Amino acid sequence: MTLAVRAVAAVLAYVGVVLAPLVFAAIGATDPGYGFWTNFSVALAFVGLAMMGLEFVLVARFKPVAAPFGQDALLQFHRQIGFLGLAFVIIHIVISINWGAILTFRAPAFIWVGVAAAAALVVLVITSVWRKRLRIPYEVWHVVHTLLALVLVVGALVHVYLVNQYLSSLWKQLLWGLMSAAFLALIGWVRVIKPWTMRSRAWQLVHVGQERGQTTTLRMAPPAGEEFRFDPGQFAWFVFNRSPFSLTSHPFSLSSSAEQGEIEIAVKALGDFTSAINQLQAGSKVYVDGPHGVFSMDQDEGPGFCFIGGGVGITGLLSMLRTMADREDARKAILIYANRDWESVAFREEIERLEKLINLTTVHVLTQAAADWTGERGYVDREMLSRHLPKGYRRFQYFICGPDPMMDAAEGALLGLGVPTERVHTERFNMV
Repeated sequence: MTLAVRAVAAVLAYVGVVLAPLVFAAIGATDPGYGFWTNFSVALAFVGLAMMGLEFVLVARFKPVAAPFGQDALLQFHRQIGFLGLAFVIIHIVISINWGAILTFRAPAFIWVGVAAAAALVVLVITSVWRKRLRIPYEVWHVVHTLLALVLVVGALVHVYLVNQYLSSLWKQLLWGLMSAAFLALIGWVRVIKPWTMRSRAWQLVHVGQERGQTTTLRMAPPAGEEFRFDPGQFAWFVFNRSPFSLTSHPFSLSSSAEQGEIEIAVKALGDFTSAINQLQAGSKVYVDGPHGVFSMDQDEGPGFCFIGGGVGITGLLSMLRTMADREDARKAILIYANRDWESVAFREEIERLEKLINLTTVHVLTQAAADWTGERGYVDREMLSRHLPKGYRRFQYFICGPDPMMDAAEGALLGLGVPTERVHTERFNMV
């Protein structure tokens, strides 16, 4: 089955699961006391509940689910669905809730449980959207996010059971029970079963190095007797010096060649955990969940490649370049590398080494260049790209990774130059 067919099947399955609770509720519902708008709000609540339950699927790192889309795309979809679910819940509350009972504290239990679930959703969205403004450390946010999501889904399910209006028959109770069990099973898989399988497969941190641009490189060796295979450009989730049952793990792109036995990542000090990662010691235990992602030259073959990176976004691109060198790949490669200034260009010497091994041309772009800088200045745009792309560039494969504004500009510029959409590949992890 091709990835395109799997993608269509996954979308249809998603829609089916989202609408299933609504169908279950509608069949046989005969309460004449509900008007159109109340029934409409209840319908939105059912759809929203199914969406919230499926949020666990989107972040459960199931490779068959992520393969047609890419894990980064699923994470972005996960975020947008959170906004939509919040809108559905707010509409449901505004239309259906008995405000008099709430204000006089005489509401029945099912209302208070529903209010608690809704409050959990509101706090979850606020702490995700404004995490940095609220200065919530990533690790704290991750734990709070997980707990709030659990309160949200379990509370919403309990609310449905306590209302009992839509559980009038045994078969409906069984169907709702199966859906509830499925949601909880997903949590169990992610937080218990999968970490349990990883507990005896600890990796070892073998080297900690420093690069320009406040970037730390970490090289890790797999457990004895195990071989770790990945496509150049993919990423993995890492847990350092903690139990595999830790609620917090960190996604990083692999920067090493796919032809090497060990793996390497590069981490820029951006705050929270990343600012202290250079304090890790060789010999530390590391748990690795991966590889993940479809951002890879092995996924999208072409006669040549153009890699466009900004800052630490060079990581996955460097993996592809290193892999080309190890494979003695003779195809043309162009690297457009944007940074603030010349001294912050991470892996500068490594890129110069690769230029001697493969057919690579590098174009450095600096936003704060010194007066004597003779290279490209400013930002990656259509005019700048048109000066450096070779003949036949429309047949190349393009890989872009970096800050969102740079990625948006580069992607738009390539499309404006006539590069087919299917040849432009991006990877975004700005989920919160």
